[in-house]
Amino acid sequence: MKRNVIQTRPNWQQKVEKLGFNYHTLDGATYWDESVYYEFNYKQINTLEQTTNELYRLCLKAVDYVIKENLFDWFFIPEEFIPLIKKSWKHNVPSIYGRYDISWNGDINTPPKMLEFNADTPTSLFEASVIQWFWVKEFNEQYDQFNSIHEKIISSWKKIKPELKNKSLHFSCLDEFPEDFINVSYLQDCATQAGIKTNFVSVPHIGWNGQNFTDEEENKISHIFKLYPWEWMMNEEFGQHILKTNTTWIEPSWKMILSNKAILPVLWKLFPGHPNLLETYFDDPEGMTSYVEKPLFSREGANITIIENGIVTTETKGEYGDEGFVYQQLQKLPEFDGNFPVLGSWVIGGQAAGMGIRETTSLITDNFSRFIPHAIIS
Repeated sequence: MKRNVIQTRPNWQQKVEKLGFNYHTLDGATYWDESVYYEFNYKQINTLEQTTNELYRLCLKAVDYVIKENLFDWFFIPEEFIPLIKKSWKHNVPSIYGRYDISWNGDINTPPKMLEFNADTPTSLFEASVIQWFWVKEFNEQYDQFNSIHEKIISSWKKIKPELKNKSLHFSCLDEFPEDFINVSYLQDCATQAGIKTNFVSVPHIGWNGQNFTDEEENKISHIFKLYPWEWMMNEEFGQHILKTNTTWIEPSWKMILSNKAILPVLWKLFPGHPNLLETYFDDPEGMTSYVEKPLFSREGANITIIENGIVTTETKGEYGDEGFVYQQLQKLPEFDGNFPVLGSWVIGGQAAGMGIRETTSLITDNFSRFIPHAIIS
């Protein structure tokens, strides 16, 4: 795994905008950064792919354990939503995607470590699937990439299509946020390519007619993909209506378990010492002197505290933490010339499908961390 500094393509902004990528720069700072790329070989990619598949296998076992043992209190899931979760798990309501955040330096003799699983509302999908693929083909068409995201998304929608029974599949997010809207629009386009009838409705415009959720044209919403967190949905006024309908939600409600940091100590409890997991506990660090304190619900690196040898070295602010924290063994991201990359390994339709890399000059990845493309050279 190498970090290579290169020249950006002439007029790269126009090139990515032509593909529909209009948030390449955020508040004047570069988000899509093609002045560097990370180089991998096939042995490294094989290790990452196998690790991702193994982690997903472990996570599914952990979901089953939580449901069978009724451990929902650990996840601060409201009691009235528990039957919904159990039903979605029992009926195998499909999941399209998720992204593992992994710390690894590319040494195939050192196991990659899972930091967390973005299981409900992961973003950076469009740039991982489309933008970096077009970049690598223009940079050097002989180079490869760990990237079958596009094909696997379409394949996943094709598998779901019969369950829709020719009904429309709605897509939704807060469309005032470009990143959310582009990611959802991309998934909607893939569903259309899979032969599914689709509609878009912004989250604030989802209606309720007393019996069903509706779109802006008062059409019943039978199936809907939402880029909107389950924990937000449950705590809003319209959230109680979810329990009154047979609407199918993607991502499904059983993903509430995996998107919660409480899954990390559960995984360690079930699979202690597993080479791809980090030691993690509820309530206190259990004697660890170097660890990371993470809220059960947290996004974009908010409310994270890093403790090294008993001393707080890094701390971020935010609005999370009321529900409690978990304590995870400190696994520093590898450093390349003062930059720290986190590997985002995608699961599409239950299979490892590709990678996107986020990089920053801090050990904590946040919403301003740069997206860096990658290439497989040998």
